[in-house]
Order: sequence, then C-alpha cells, then structure tokens
Amino acid sequence: MRIASLVPSATELLFALGLGDEVVAVTHECDFPPEAIDLPQLTASVIPAGLAPAEIDQRVRAQTTEGLSLYTLDEELLAEEEPDLIVAQQLCDVCAVSFDDVRKIADRLPSKPNVISLDPTTLGEVLGDIRTVSTAADRKDAGVDLLESLADRIDDVRISLRTVGREDGPERVNVAALEWLDPPFVGGHWVPQMIETAGGLDMLGMPGERSREATWDEVRAAEPEVIVLMQCGYDTARAAEEALEYADQLREIGARRVLACDASAYFSRPGPRLVDGLELLAHALHPALFPEPTAGRMFEVDLNA
Repeated sequence: MRIASLVPSATELLFALGLGDEVVAVTHECDFPPEAIDLPQLTASVIPAGLAPAEIDQRVRAQTTEGLSLYTLDEELLAEEEPDLIVAQQLCDVCAVSFDDVRKIADRLPSKPNVISLDPTTLGEVLGDIRTVSTAADRKDAGVDLLESLADRIDDVRISLRTVGREDGPERVNVAALEWLDPPFVGGHWVPQMIETAGGLDMLGMPGERSREATWDEVRAAEPEVIVLMQCGYDTARAAEEALEYADQLREIGARRVLACDASAYFSRPGPRLVDGLELLAHALHPALFPEPTAGRMFEVDLNA
C-alpha cells in the first residue's frame, strides 16, 4: 500500500504501526520519526517564518477570516506518488490542509485513493484512531499491539497516582496550560484530560473543548500553582526562550513553577507520543512518584534569568 500523510500526528502513528516503508509522502511539518524528514513533502505554509507570536496570530486570523487556507498542497506531487490511502484531518484549520480541499484533489487522482480523516478531541479518541488507521492500512494486529501498549502505560500512571486527592495522599496540583502567549490561549481538546490523569486540576481548559483565547487577567485569577507552556509548533528551547520574553506577564500570575515543553512532540499532536506527554506531566506535578524524564523534554523556566 502507498500512503500519503497530511497530518504530522498521522505520520507518527503510521510509523509506530510499522508502516514507515509504505508512507510515500508527508507534510513539511512531519519531523518525527527522523526517517520521515527525508520523504517528499506535499505541503508548505503561507505564513512567513520568523514572525513574532502576535504577528503569527494576526496572519492566521486574517487567512481564516477570509476563508483561505494556511497551507498549500502540491497536487502534482501527490498525483505522482499514486497513493492508495490519504490520511487527513478536519479538526483544526490551523493545523493542516483543509479536508475539503484534500477530498476534491483526491477525487481527481487516477489512483482513486481512500481518504480518511482523524479528528480526535479526547485522549480516548486519539487511541481510537489507532484502530481507524490500522484497519484502513490492513494492519489490525499491529494496531491492537500498539493500543494495548499505550493503554498499559496510561494505566500505570493512574495506578501510581491512586492516592492523589485522598486524605492519605498528595493533593492535586492546580495547573494552567498555555498554547500561545500573545494573545494567551488555553489548552483544550485532550490537554485538560491529560492534566487530570497526571494528578492535576486544569484551572482554565475544558476536556474535549477547543483551545480558546484568554486574557492575562483570567489566567492570573485562576491562581495556578504550575504553568505549563506548550506553545503550538514550538520545541522546548523555543518555548522557554519565549517565556522570558513574556516574563513580566508570567511572573504576575504568581505560580510557583513555570515549565516549558516540546508541544509538537508531546501535547499538540494527537498521536502516540501524547502518552509520553502524560508521563512528563505526571513527573512534573508529582516528582516523588515518577522517575526523572529524559533531559530536554521539559524543564523549569527561571523567569528572573
């Protein structure tokens, strides 16, 4: 089977299912696993690189308000790759090529590919997409194995935290998850559920709901003990660097810890590595119960640096 992935999380899932040799093309944002980087790239962003957060937000709003896509899709290259299966999404216009555009282009392709859309809003639905993809790619057994492995790791976190919130156990930690800083955006979809599963209380987000714009006053009023910075599209270093640029706003919130993480790897993309993100959160909120994560995945920001 020849598979084209138009979503970074789908690319990660396909490789996790052992389908890497069947993936023939990906997006310009598909950077994991490393083998995906060298595959033909079907997309490009219309937003210039190097813009400040506020400028990026303005450009995105302008494009979406006018009904324009944030990405271009190379239809000629897609046709050359002759895919049998295209994996896309329609959950977020900011995250990938429009699903409607993909369907129109797919209908014109000689290979007449099957097109599936992955649109999870909860952690359970992310796991459910494993079945969807493995079935479409005729890898049901691999799907079962991967699903069981991830579910076991989630259960391990829950078991380790079974005393949290009880009289004889540690308290839940009040958390604010921020997906953008100018303007502030509160993490949504599966993120509040991840925080709860990791032994925290999301003070601003709602499980299954979209991420939303907030104000610094709202974040401050929530009185989070821990702020987790998971700016969409950023790695850990860039998230931490930007935290220092907004140190005044973050400092005024009064949280005892501000953590920067690689959002693309562990929080923004609804793929297998969300379970890694869950384990990172669990350690960050209850370090006595979980081992130290691999260096560089998440670290504390000194706002006075």
